[in-house]
Amino acid sequence: MSVLDDLRQSGSMRVLFPRPASPPTAMLLNTAGGITGGDRFDITAHAGPNAALTVTTQAAERAYAAQPGPAGLLSTTLSVADGGLLRWLPQETILFDACRYHRSLTVDLSTNAEALIVEPVVFGRAAHGEVLSNADFRDTVRILQANRVIYADSFHLTGAVSTQLAHRAMGAGAGAMATLVLVSQTADAHQDHMRSLCAQNSGSSAGVSLLAANLLVMRVLAADSFTLRQRLLPVLDHLTQNQLPICWRL
Repeated sequence: MSVLDDLRQSGSMRVLFPRPASPPTAMLLNTAGGITGGDRFDITAHAGPNAALTVTTQAAERAYAAQPGPAGLLSTTLSVADGGLLRWLPQETILFDACRYHRSLTVDLSTNAEALIVEPVVFGRAAHGEVLSNADFRDTVRILQANRVIYADSFHLTGAVSTQLAHRAMGAGAGAMATLVLVSQTADAHQDHMRSLCAQNSGSSAGVSLLAANLLVMRVLAADSFTLRQRLLPVLDHLTQNQLPICWRL
């Protein structure tokens, strides 16, 4: 049984613990309503030996328009001890036009630890007809296991982001994207099923690759956030054994 060991929160970033939830679920809530230039948020979570923890967000995060100057920063550091499992399942981050938003995610796993990571992002509010004509978005993900980097991904989109994503070699018109990473001793057993789930959905494109025996990666491009969720939900239900936080369905 997993229980809360320690908790510290400050500023506008709060943590809620919906009940009942198995494994324990930490729900992040930004009471500021979003992130803009000059903001800085630091999130740290740890799953101890043989413990399980799910971290999600109450709603989509928003990266608002910012004045010229410092970007809004979000730094997340996750760690998992031997035998532990951590699921990092934030809902979408919505980029507004003129946003300046830089985020980083570092995951440090012990030798026998497991993690499920998903990072969805939406490029403008399609229902409002919004396009990103002047935005600055940096995203960096690093996953280490036993002090060795097993996965690294980084990209930087700046300027007319929607125009860039319209190019076939960039996004082929995608308005939303997600990266999913599974680190597990059973990762290879999920590859075929995840590919079959991807093939059942239209309106988006996705690829699933087994980069190592215990490392499975999925990338999804979709026309909008609704289509992205249609693609993600069956996969997340499968990988969480139908334990996806209920906030994902509200």
